Amino acid sequence: MSNLLQVENLHVTFQTHGGEVKAVRGVSFSLKKGETLAIVGESGCGKSVTARSVMRLIPEHTGKITDGRILLDGLDLCKLTEREMRELRGSKISMIFQDAMTSLNPTISIGEQIMEGIIRHQKISRRQARAQAIEMLNLVGIANPERRLKQYLHEFSGGMRQRIMIAIALVCRPAILIADEPTTALDVTIQAQILELFKSIQKKTGISIIIITHDMGVVAKLADKVSVMYAGKVVESGPIRQIFYDPQHPYTKGLLASMPRLDDDRSQPLRPIPGTPPDLFAPPAGCAFAARCDYALEVCRLHQPDVTDLTHEHHVSCWLQDPRAKNVFPLQTATGL
Repeated sequence: MSNLLQVENLHVTFQTHGGEVKAVRGVSFSLKKGETLAIVGESGCGKSVTARSVMRLIPEHTGKITDGRILLDGLDLCKLTEREMRELRGSKISMIFQDAMTSLNPTISIGEQIMEGIIRHQKISRRQARAQAIEMLNLVGIANPERRLKQYLHEFSGGMRQRIMIAIALVCRPAILIADEPTTALDVTIQAQILELFKSIQKKTGISIIIITHDMGVVAKLADKVSVMYAGKVVESGPIRQIFYDPQHPYTKGLLASMPRLDDDRSQPLRPIPGTPPDLFAPPAGCAFAARCDYALEVCRLHQPDVTDLTHEHHVSCWLQDPRAKNVFPLQTATGL
């Protein structure tokens, strides 16, 4: 199956008073129809900037895509005008932002906000748009949709607001949905309901999903494959089972080791990753994770590692995968992670 979305060697920078921030540094990934890709990593690693770049929502006065291609069904989004991108947003590719409270307009009814995209992209009557809005509220599990359309943001709970955001994103039947931290600020029960909703909608519509998160539990629940980002780069990518049961980058192992587990002795403390991510005003010459890595070699601090293809789907950027490095430090296995 061919790729619906292909991101190749994406570079994004921001101009600030302190200098140039190299937020995304050569990110590549692909997405097929009906597939779910999770992009994971610590805060500040470039996940949300990558997602906004795909939508071409980087603020032009400060940010810039300096290199790379974003191909949607073979069409390079980087070459489109803003007017052409407005036609694609919502109809071909949609995004759910982190905070529903700030993404929805509190002065306009929920129905008007859902219908706005339908009327713009489909050029249909308000009566037809209203019928589609009701259908979409039913799809995302909101009861009494006819009455709910007339209500305003303050009349909904946090979980309901997130469902409304999903309805707005899906109402024009896009091929790709990008969800940026969709369960942030929700309690665990509502989180589980939202994740089940994503799975149900994908099964019914066949939509492709990119989910941005730092929660490995969300990844395990939804994803088919994972891209692990650190300091603006993808350091490891592969199918969900290989990432969880056979991680090969020390950062990926650190993320998994810092997760609480139900089958572990509760008296055992979590193992956080020591240190902090590097300053992206001046990224290190070598591997960005070297300063925090227990297995770092001298070459890690001096040179960027190449991408090693462990299988045709599992890739890692780490000098420890070099055949010569295995004679210096045996890489710990992932058994038990």
